[in-house]
Amino acid sequence: MDNRFSVAPAEDSAGTSILNLNAAIAHRSRSEATELLSHESDATIAGLLAEQNPSSADALLWAMPSERRSTVLEAAAPEYREQWLRNHAYPEGSIGRLMDPPLAAIHPGQSVQEIVEWLRPIVKKALITYGWVVDDAGVLVGVLVFRELLFASPSQPISELMVRSPFSLRPELSVTDAMREALKLHFPVYPVCDAGGKLVGIVRGQTLFEHQAFELSAQAGSMVGVEREERLGTPWQRSFKFRHPWLQLNLLTAFIAAAVVGSFQGTLDRMVILSVFLPVLAGQSGNTGCQALAVALRGITLGELQPGRAAAVVGKEALLGLLNGALVGLTAGLGMLLLARSQGNPAAVHLALVVIVAMACSCTVSGMAGAVVPMILRKIGADPATASSIFLTTATDVVSMGTFLALATWLAL
Repeated sequence: MDNRFSVAPAEDSAGTSILNLNAAIAHRSRSEATELLSHESDATIAGLLAEQNPSSADALLWAMPSERRSTVLEAAAPEYREQWLRNHAYPEGSIGRLMDPPLAAIHPGQSVQEIVEWLRPIVKKALITYGWVVDDAGVLVGVLVFRELLFASPSQPISELMVRSPFSLRPELSVTDAMREALKLHFPVYPVCDAGGKLVGIVRGQTLFEHQAFELSAQAGSMVGVEREERLGTPWQRSFKFRHPWLQLNLLTAFIAAAVVGSFQGTLDRMVILSVFLPVLAGQSGNTGCQALAVALRGITLGELQPGRAAAVVGKEALLGLLNGALVGLTAGLGMLLLARSQGNPAAVHLALVVIVAMACSCTVSGMAGAVVPMILRKIGADPATASSIFLTTATDVVSMGTFLALATWLAL
């Protein structure tokens, strides 16, 4: 087997430091980083990409114009060039997009002495954790733990030292599914093999968890219209462009809630005390919906929401909303009773009952909405976290205020 190894240069002829560039793009979005790199040489960009998380390298490389991407690929080391092209053929969010090249691929017939001599220059240029033992067809047949080399004789073949039938991942697996499979293993590196067992790359455990951590951190922003690409260092103009359209949408949905309240203006004019409890109901039902939304998003992210379980999940959240709403409603109803009596309102008891019923109903609907909104977004092919809270807030405000004012109007009549 040909065990040649090469890496992209650490610096180009102008002496541009990849280390400095790495720090410069660390807190920039993909488009901003691409723009920054547009002035660098192909060799520098290739070297920088080799230092990146494979997912980041893929995003940066394919954000470049096709002509520039071709020249950067030509400047890259063959191992990285082939791996980047292979990675991009797999779906986004799959293990295939996170693969590093398996630099330490060795043959089972090679001797310990051959491997040690071959590894000496490689470990000075790249982090090598395991040796990947493949046959002539590239099929993974074993893994070599390098500590075994310390106790082996120089002439001993690798086939006698390797761990046979090693655990491996498939490149088509989603990151969530891969993490679930590897959860009890905690290996620093995992081999990735295709359906025929051929080694197509490796995935570092650190890369897996970094990717998942980024996805989870992006959810909170996505729920309120903050784009995944926005970072702390993003210029205010770009942040404004990312955020403002969602605020306009939020304003539009707020008008819907305002229209509901406005339709009961006569009731509010007759019973001003009701306005005191409008934010109370909206706040409590909104929190109930956000709790359900958080659990639903977590279930979708971790792959726990299996087909056929949607009705059970919605039913559970409806029950929790009803129970929590009823108990919170009792407390709020007591507050309404005390406030109404202090003002000498003859309908104090009835108003307290309205608060209790409205709180229970609105929390029930809010819990259901918190579970349903991300499911609907996923079903139509959208990101389940994208602006979920905007739609959820509209639903909870309309239901809570509408129910409360409708009951109070019925009481007044």
